[in-house]
Amino acid sequence: MASTTRTVAAVDLGATSGRVMAGRLTGAAGRAEVHLEEVARFRNGPAPLASGLHWDFTGLLGALARGVAACVREHGAASIAVDSWAVDYGLLRGDRLLGDPFHYRDPRTARGVAYVHERLDFAALYARTGLQFLPFNTLYQLAAERGGGVLEAADSLLLMPDLVNFQLAGVRATERTNASTTGMLDVHTGDWDPAILRAAGVDRALLAPLVDPGELIGPTHARASEYWHIPAGVPVLSVGSHDTASAVAAVPMDPGTSAYVSCGTWGLVGVETAAPVTTEAARAANFTNEGGVDGRIRLLRNVMGLWLLSESVRTWQRSGLDVSVPALLREAARVEEAPLFDVDDEAFLAPGDMPARITAWFTGRGLRAPAGPAAVTRSIVESLAEAFARTAHDAARLGGITPLRTIHVVGGGSLNELLCQRTADRAGLPVVAGPVEGTALGNVLVQARHHGWVTGGLEELRAVVARSVELRRFEPAA
Repeated sequence: MASTTRTVAAVDLGATSGRVMAGRLTGAAGRAEVHLEEVARFRNGPAPLASGLHWDFTGLLGALARGVAACVREHGAASIAVDSWAVDYGLLRGDRLLGDPFHYRDPRTARGVAYVHERLDFAALYARTGLQFLPFNTLYQLAAERGGGVLEAADSLLLMPDLVNFQLAGVRATERTNASTTGMLDVHTGDWDPAILRAAGVDRALLAPLVDPGELIGPTHARASEYWHIPAGVPVLSVGSHDTASAVAAVPMDPGTSAYVSCGTWGLVGVETAAPVTTEAARAANFTNEGGVDGRIRLLRNVMGLWLLSESVRTWQRSGLDVSVPALLREAARVEEAPLFDVDDEAFLAPGDMPARITAWFTGRGLRAPAGPAAVTRSIVESLAEAFARTAHDAARLGGITPLRTIHVVGGGSLNELLCQRTADRAGLPVVAGPVEGTALGNVLVQARHHGWVTGGLEELRAVVARSVELRRFEPAA
């Protein structure tokens, strides 16, 4: 039988950049391979306004819509699906967006944490949601919005990928894997939790109906054709719209023996389980239970990730230094002493002069700080590798994954050979690196399954990735 090629458009929005990928499936269902072609890439990042740190949603929407239009026009994409970072949202009244969405790094969330915890303590929250404490979860952001007038004026709330879907298809729906990150979803029932909503002062009527990965949201409407030249009637599908849910769906792993690190701006380190783990030990270790594709649970913990390095590079470049990440990593590999620091310290959360903050972390504790870009870079790599290794072992212990045999690193961090090798060394386990574009692959494969181009569960989807992508293996040093 002749090989056939079928294409979908995957929109993958990250906290520093976005991309539109043409995802191609070739071959019959049982032997299919998947390949990606980048159609568009565009910058993303925080927009500091007088009211705080926001996202430029209008600019982001225009950039991604142009990429989608090109993907449909030039590659014949049969459907469109969007994934993005978690927790952030837009408030609407009717069809009107009430201002650019807040950025999760905006410091306003502190007052939201205090408001919620006065009414429902964290132990009670964890028992209901299974989520680790993160001060920027949607629940706390909404509590911080109270009394400002915008929340009170809104009649609906949509998370970022759902907000894009609404602009494309005119349908309000919230995809469940992303909803699971908000702090408002009951981890046991998979539905919005009324007790939590009451504690935060959130009107249930604001929240859209929940959908699962692989469902049809709706066809693109005439406005999408008029404004962005996307043909009307193209199916807009739900996928694992939290980018980590899509990334984990594409990890070519055995979930019974493996941990994963989805490494980009953040490092999401965990294991996959069939049911949530809401034990006291999991709460004390600050592990989260987030929804995955096909009802799986992503038992993981957020580690600060390559944000530390990217913000450092931005600082050095602004000061006039001619530095690049590849060159820094080459120089860092030759640095002999690399002191460790706590990558999860909240001092590193906001944008700004990261090298100065790292120096302050050491000097504030009477410790000698690394000096110069290469030494700081090596200290970042070693500290991330230590955090990844330790968290992977913790995740396996809490999730009952014994023995843990392999750590899979996916996303942009899989290209960082020094980080992968040092994670293997510190964990005492092999690290398998790749795929780089795991999130886009997971997005594409869930769309492909909706069309019937591939069949089966996550194991079958992961087998497609294993056939299609070259992986690298890093053995721990003896």
